[in-house]
Amino acid sequence: MKKPRVVVLVGSLLLTAGLGVPSLVAGRLRSAPPPRVADLPWDGFVASFLDAYFKARPDVAVSAGRHEYDGVLPDWTPAGLNAEVQRLHEQRNRAAAYPETALDPRQRFERDYLLAQVDKDLFWLETADLPHRNPLFYADALDPDAYVSREYAPLAVRLAAYTRYAHAVPKAVIQLRANTRLPLPRTWIKVSRRALGGLADFYAQDVPKVFAEVKDGNLQSEFRAANAGAIAAMKDLDAWLAAQEPRATEAFALGPEKFRLMLYATERVDVPLDKLEQMARSDLDRNLAALKSACAEFAAGRSIDECVAKAQAAKPEGDPVEAARKQLEVLRQFVSDHGLLTIPGPEQALVRQAPAYKASNFAYINIPGPYEKGLPSIYYIAPPDPSWPKEKQRDYLPDAAMLLFTSVHEVWPGHFLQYAHANRAKSKFGQVFVGYAFAEGWAHYTEEMMWEAGLGKGDPETYIGQIREALLRNGRFLSAIGLHTKGMTVAESERMFREEGHQDPGNAEQQAERGTYDPAYLNYNMGKLMIRKLREDWTRTRGGRAAWREFHDAFLSYGGPPIPLVREAMLGKDSGSLF
Repeated sequence: MKKPRVVVLVGSLLLTAGLGVPSLVAGRLRSAPPPRVADLPWDGFVASFLDAYFKARPDVAVSAGRHEYDGVLPDWTPAGLNAEVQRLHEQRNRAAAYPETALDPRQRFERDYLLAQVDKDLFWLETADLPHRNPLFYADALDPDAYVSREYAPLAVRLAAYTRYAHAVPKAVIQLRANTRLPLPRTWIKVSRRALGGLADFYAQDVPKVFAEVKDGNLQSEFRAANAGAIAAMKDLDAWLAAQEPRATEAFALGPEKFRLMLYATERVDVPLDKLEQMARSDLDRNLAALKSACAEFAAGRSIDECVAKAQAAKPEGDPVEAARKQLEVLRQFVSDHGLLTIPGPEQALVRQAPAYKASNFAYINIPGPYEKGLPSIYYIAPPDPSWPKEKQRDYLPDAAMLLFTSVHEVWPGHFLQYAHANRAKSKFGQVFVGYAFAEGWAHYTEEMMWEAGLGKGDPETYIGQIREALLRNGRFLSAIGLHTKGMTVAESERMFREEGHQDPGNAEQQAERGTYDPAYLNYNMGKLMIRKLREDWTRTRGGRAAWREFHDAFLSYGGPPIPLVREAMLGKDSGSLF
C-alpha cells in the first residue's frame, strides 16, 4: 500500500468534495512554532508529549500506572475541552515539523504513530464531538476500577486515592450534564444508565467491602463522606438520564462521510465503504459455510439452528468463572507446546465475576499499565442481566466451546499476551498507546489461529464455538456500517445477529445496542482480516506455517499502532493491499 498520508485536522474536519479521505484539509493549520531540532531531539519531544498528555488526561496516566495522578479527573469544562483540543493541534503541528532527515527509521515510525494517535483523539473530540453528544464519553475516566481491583499499592494508599477520586466525582457529573446536548438516542440513555448510573450501587455495595480492612479511622471517615457525595451524584445523574427517556431519539448515526473519516483518522484505513461491506459479507459467508460443514458432522440431519442449539446447550461444568480458570491453564500450555509466540515474562491473569455496571459485554480484561510491574491482569466474566427472563439468562451463558475461545481472546494468546509484549516495546509511546484495531484485531485473530494450530483437535463442537465467535464479529462489522451509514435500525441489527450471526437473544440485543455508540467495533473483524493478510504476505517467503512464531513476535513488538503502519514497517512501502 502507499505510505499513509498525513491528515491535518482543522476545527471540525470537513470532507472536501471529490477528494479522498487523506486529502481532507479545509482551512489552515493552527499556528504553533516549529521545534528547533537541535534544541529538542525527537526522543525528548516524545517524552514531553507523554508528560503533557498525562497531565491533560490523568485517567490515562492512572491506567498506565502513573499513580502520581491518582484521584484526579480531566477538566471537562468548556474551557478545559477547548484547551485540550488546542493542545493536541499544537502537538501535532510540532511533530509534523520534524524533517525526515532529522529522524532515523525508528523515529520516523514513531512520529507516524504519534500523529495517528493525535488524529484519533481529535476525531472523537471534534468531528464526532463525543463530549457534547454522548455521556458514555466520560465512562472510562469515571471508572474507579484501578483503585478498587488493581493492587498496585497498600490498601490504605489505594483508599486515599479512591477518596480523592470520589471527592472529584460530583464536579465531574456537573460538567458532564452541562456539556451534554439533548435529546439523546434511546440506546445511549439505556447503556449510560447502566455504565454511569450503575456506579452508584458499585460505590455503595462493593467499594466499602474492598477497603473494610483499613484501620485508619480518619481515612475511613473521609472515605465515607466522599463516597456518599459520589453516590448522590451518580444517583442524580441516573435520575437525570431517566428523565430524558420520553424524549429519546434514534439519531445515533455518524453518517457515511464521518464514518469513512473515522476509519482513516483512527486506523489509517482508506477503503471505500462499499468495498468494506463486501469484504465483511464475504467473511460472513466464509464462516457460515464453515458452520454448515461443522454442523453436518456434529448434528447430521439437523438444521443449522438445531445444531447451534445443541452446541449451546453444552454449558461448562460449574459456573463460567471457574470453568474459565481451568481453561487458562490448558491454553497457556498449548501456546507454549506449539511454539505459537513467545511468552515474555511471568505475568499472570486471574478470573473474576464482573460488577453489574460493567456487564454490557460478556467478558473483558483489565491489564496493568506499562509503568507497573508484577501485577496480575483480571479477566472478568459478566453474569446475565437479572431483569431478563430465566430462559434468556440461561441462553446468554456461553457453552463450553464459546467460553474457550472467549478465554483465547481475552488471555492466551489474546489481549493478555499481546499486552505483555506491548509493555516491553522499545518505544514507551508504543507501550502506552495501543489502538482498537490492533488490540481487538489481534485478540480476534488468535481465536481462528489457535483452531488452525490444532486447539480442539478437529472436534466439530469446538469448531462451532470458534465459528460463532467469528460470526459475532462479522455481525459487528456489518452492523457498524449499516447502523452508521445505511439507515439500519437497532431492531434490524439485532435480527441480523440472531439470524445470520446465530447469537442468543441477550447477546444479539447487547451487540445491536453497542453498535449505536461504538461505531468502531468493526475493528475486531477488520483488524483480524488485516493481520491475516499481513501474515500471509510476510510468511510467504519465510517458510509459511513454520514462520508463525517469528511473525507473531515481530508483529507484537511494535506496541499497538495502526496496522497499516506495521504492514509498511514489516514489508516496506510497496507492501501490497491491506486486505
